[in-house]
Amino acid sequence: MTFQEARQSPSTRGGVAARRHGNVLPVCFLGLILLASGLSSCVFLSSQTHIELRDIDRGKEILALVMKDGEAAVLTWRNSLFGLDVTERFVAEKGRLILTEVVFSEPGGGVPESVRPRDLEDLYHTGGPFSAKGLRKEFSEIIFRIGERGDPRLQVGGKTVALKDAAGFGGRVRLRSRKARLYERLFDVKG
Repeated sequence: MTFQEARQSPSTRGGVAARRHGNVLPVCFLGLILLASGLSSCVFLSSQTHIELRDIDRGKEILALVMKDGEAAVLTWRNSLFGLDVTERFVAEKGRLILTEVVFSEPGGGVPESVRPRDLEDLYHTGGPFSAKGLRKEFSEIIFRIGERGDPRLQVGGKTVALKDAAGFGGRVRLRSRKARLYERLFDVKG
C-alpha cells in the first residue's frame, strides 16, 4: 500500500473525522461551564429574602415567598385608639425586613406632618397624625395580634393578605424573614 492509498483509506478518514468531532465535545463542555458559572453568579450575587406569614394558633402557613433586595412589603391597619390609618413600609435586605417608613394619617386627610425618626417610639403611643421616613429598624420576626377594628393587611409580591380573614379576631400572626435558600432563589418556591 502506498502512502497515497494509506491517506485515503477508510480507517484513516474515520480517524480524521473522529478528531474533528472530538474537538466539539471540549468546546461544548467549556460552554456549559461558562453558562453554569454565569447563572450561579447571578444567583449568589443577588441577595434575596424568604418571608413566611403564619397563623401561630393554628400552625397554618398563610403566605410564603421570596423577595428581592429592595422589594417592599406594606402593612396597613387602623389604630383603634386614635382612629388613624397606619401604613408601615418594610424593605427586604439580606434576609431581614427593614422598617423604613411609618405614617399615621387621618382617614381621608392630607399628608401628615413629617417627624424625626428618633421621635417614632413616643408617637406610636401618644397619637396624632405624623409621617416618619428614613427609618432603619431591622426585623427577622414580627408578631401581630389581630384586633376587631384594625383590619390589618399585608401587601407583598403583588398579593394582599387580610390578616383578620386569615387568622380571625384575637388570632396571632407571625411574619418571619430569613435569607432565601439556593433552590428558593432559583425556583421561587416555598421553603
